[in-house]
Amino acid sequence: MRHVPPPAEELALLDHELARLDARRLQLLSRRAWLVNVLRAPAAPSPPPAPLPRPATARPYAPAAAPAHGTQNVLLVLGGLLLTVAAIAFTLFSWGEMGIAGRSAVLSLVTAGALVAPGPLLRRGLPSTAEAVAALALVLTVLDAVALHAVAAPDTDGVAFSAAASAVLVAVWTLYGLLLGGLRTPLPAAVVAGQLPLVLTAWAAGASTAGFGWALLATAAADVAVATWGRGLAVKATAYAGAVVTGTVSMALGLGLSVSAGGASEAVRPGALLLAGAVVAVAGAWRAPEATAVLGGAVGGLAAVAAVGGVPAAGLPWDRAVVVYLLCGAALPAVLWFRVPRPVVRGALGASAAVVAGAVLWAAPVVAAVLLGPASMTAGVWSGAPEGLRSVPGLTVPWPDASAPLVLAVAAGLLAALCPRWLRALPRKGPRVAAAAGAVVLGWAAVTALLAVADAPYAVAVGVELLLVAGLLAAAVRRAADAVAVTCLVCALAGAVSVGLLGLASEPATYAVCGSLAVLSAGSATGSRVPAVRSALACAAVLCATALACAVGASLGWSAPHTAPLLLVVTAATVLFGARSRVPGVAEPVELAGAFAAVAAVALAVTDAPFLALVLGLCGVLAAATALRPERRRVAGYPASALFVAAAWVRLAASGVTDPEAYTLPVSVAAFAVGHLRRRRDPAASSWVAYGPALSLTMVPSLVVAWGDPHWLRPLLLGAAALVVTLAGARLRLRAPLVLGGSVLALDGLHELAPHVVQVFDALPRWAPPALAGLLLLAVGATYEQRLRDARRVRESFGRMR
Repeated sequence: MRHVPPPAEELALLDHELARLDARRLQLLSRRAWLVNVLRAPAAPSPPPAPLPRPATARPYAPAAAPAHGTQNVLLVLGGLLLTVAAIAFTLFSWGEMGIAGRSAVLSLVTAGALVAPGPLLRRGLPSTAEAVAALALVLTVLDAVALHAVAAPDTDGVAFSAAASAVLVAVWTLYGLLLGGLRTPLPAAVVAGQLPLVLTAWAAGASTAGFGWALLATAAADVAVATWGRGLAVKATAYAGAVVTGTVSMALGLGLSVSAGGASEAVRPGALLLAGAVVAVAGAWRAPEATAVLGGAVGGLAAVAAVGGVPAAGLPWDRAVVVYLLCGAALPAVLWFRVPRPVVRGALGASAAVVAGAVLWAAPVVAAVLLGPASMTAGVWSGAPEGLRSVPGLTVPWPDASAPLVLAVAAGLLAALCPRWLRALPRKGPRVAAAAGAVVLGWAAVTALLAVADAPYAVAVGVELLLVAGLLAAAVRRAADAVAVTCLVCALAGAVSVGLLGLASEPATYAVCGSLAVLSAGSATGSRVPAVRSALACAAVLCATALACAVGASLGWSAPHTAPLLLVVTAATVLFGARSRVPGVAEPVELAGAFAAVAAVALAVTDAPFLALVLGLCGVLAAATALRPERRRVAGYPASALFVAAAWVRLAASGVTDPEAYTLPVSVAAFAVGHLRRRRDPAASSWVAYGPALSLTMVPSLVVAWGDPHWLRPLLLGAAALVVTLAGARLRLRAPLVLGGSVLALDGLHELAPHVVQVFDALPRWAPPALAGLLLLAVGATYEQRLRDARRVRESFGRMR
């Protein structure tokens, strides 16, 4: 009987055999390599390699043991923490149980031993143990300082003593770290402790807010020096972090003092603090890594703007102070003329951009009010032109003086004149194009805001805005397809909408503005070489023409439904343009804009049914004319049919016709004709596709009405028509007429027989219906096979129909 080992034992045997085969393969490969070397250099053959050790028997998998260094570090950290806790507990709670001699002896011996021990440990190759003991020694020095204050100088001010003690600890830890260069803890700890002496000294001296700012700034300067010339990554990183924290707090204090200053003389001292902070930030960024240098340049630039601008801006209203800060921010690019590291330049330029962006955001509400305010004119069309632009009802913002347009103009000039030299320091071309586009937007916004701030007369405001639109359109047409051209086009369209709404104040202004915009858009579309710009401008011209048509109807005193056909003149012009246009990519947008005018015409005529029928019919004619073109047949053919049907139905409803056949028969005849043409062209087409829609469109609504009709004429006519359709379907072997006609005929007959059936069932006794049902089931069961063959033949015959 064959012995089959358990799975675990068999797995161990397989692992052992595979390991043995791998070892044998390695031995053979090693021998082959030695032989190759012998054959290549026969004069001095190398001795054969020592045989590989025999592999040990494979063992089952076991979890890997924890790394020795990791375990050692965990144990050392835990030990150091426990010793530190013990030292703190001894100092705080057991101090009073010993005399002065015992206290001094214990602390001195323990601290001295902890400070000396890392040296021998480092020489014996135990760095982790040395680090743990050194960390304990640093904690003990702090406890020594606490004990010294409690015993030797209990009456000394605690803050002043802490300032002196922290300074001594910084010096001791620094010297200790330099002497024992193998330790990584003392020097970063000295940097951390170095954040306290000057701040605690200012606190002890009762310094003012400015004094605290200077103390923090001096600390930040020391951190920058350590980060620049210090040794080790940990020291540099700690110093950089300390410089960021103390420098940020210092400059925040200086900025608060500068903004709240009541006059120029009061703002000089915080300005000096901010300026010194800028110098420290730039000095720290000079030799720093790229990201840190960019950040330092940005912080230094912002601090310089706040320092220089805070003095003249002190005591001024905020709208004027914004201009002062903007001018100072605009002067920051002067750093390009000095030999400054490239990352610092980028940071300074970023600070300048931030200042400019903040000023622009402050002025943005004025521009938004000028652009969006004329929307209120839609509530009082042709109610009379206002005297000045501020009299427009929607412009209800509190108007400042000329600061807003000045801010926008300065920002625009800055981008237009200096952005090429500014952005030469940037690695990509994209920001330069973005700056040029921003200059266009800001220049346009400056002129727009100036009109409102100066309360320009209504005619002057309309004329200037039209000139702005014309200039932007000309720039968009001349430029290539870049961001500047798109920006000009967007600004032109926004300005066109604003001035168009503004022109609704009076009738002459409406005609002048809409006509001018239509001419400008059409002319610019003709001269543009960019398809997207050309299409947008052509659509704008169509919309302006639509507005003119509405204005003509209003001038003639026509109601909205009577004005609707005028809008279709615009649609007809777009259809003619689409048929004759040879410019690629323009006909489709223009025709879509014309379709929008047609939709607007339908919306105007919706309150008058006869005019609505007329407008729908005219729209159907225009859609059918569009569908004559082969490329538009599928797009416009179905809408044309739907518009004709809708026009007929609206006309019938307006005439009081309620019979559904008047609505469905014309559509069914047309659909039947289309289906017949389809079958002639494609005999294989299904009868459901060719005749199904035409038959169901008339027969189904008539059947629904016939079921509720108490008279006999409609059911009789419907039944006769259904019989004709059924016979035609059977004769021509068409599935759709047969099924639809038969179904309608059966339902119509059921409707007619229903009262008589009810009377018969009422006259029969209660047992008669079950008896008749039983006889029927017996008859069907007796002739089941024959009925099954008949049903199969009917199904096969029905399947051969189309």
